[in-house]
Amino acid sequence: MWKNSSIYLIKLVEQFESLPGIGRKTAQKLAYHILQMPKEKIKVFTNSILDAHSKIHCCSVCCNFTDKEICGICLDKERDNSTICVVEDPKDVDAIERTHEFSGLYHVLHGVISPLNGIGPDEIKIAPLINRVKSEKIVEIIMATNPTVEGEATAMYISKLLKGLEIKVTRLAYGIPVGATLEYADEVTLSRALLGRSELF
Repeated sequence: MWKNSSIYLIKLVEQFESLPGIGRKTAQKLAYHILQMPKEKIKVFTNSILDAHSKIHCCSVCCNFTDKEICGICLDKERDNSTICVVEDPKDVDAIERTHEFSGLYHVLHGVISPLNGIGPDEIKIAPLINRVKSEKIVEIIMATNPTVEGEATAMYISKLLKGLEIKVTRLAYGIPVGATLEYADEVTLSRALLGRSELF
């Protein structure tokens, strides 16, 4: 931004630029677009953000985002409740659902174990997963964390916790490139990864 820009415009650009995947040029474009929007549309836009932030929370069962006590997937009687697919983020649930290849349930960790970033097992939703496995009739756990160093370490940590519970633990096949994330994988790649999953232990 140039020196004579309004401090409010500069702050708006900085807020957009702080979002993941948004560079300076895109942030400026969004800021100018916002300034040109009618006030009524601005109200709808800001209210949508405030409503989403205040009303969406974690499902009490799977920890996915929902505005209900229990999310729609957990309540769906037609889904296979003996299989749980473990993912890092709510975005990953959407990615797998787009494949139409998985009919089981999910568990969202909301992160991965990353000692360098100060994130240990207690900082993500591992304990609720173990409680589910112990209290429900689960036959298989599919580890669908991203194929990164942290994702692999998290999958191995959880699989070791489950080792003595007589449960099948599988890992997505490597149709997904190492270092990639589920969010950006196409439906065909995800489908093949699901179908080609292998047992960890």
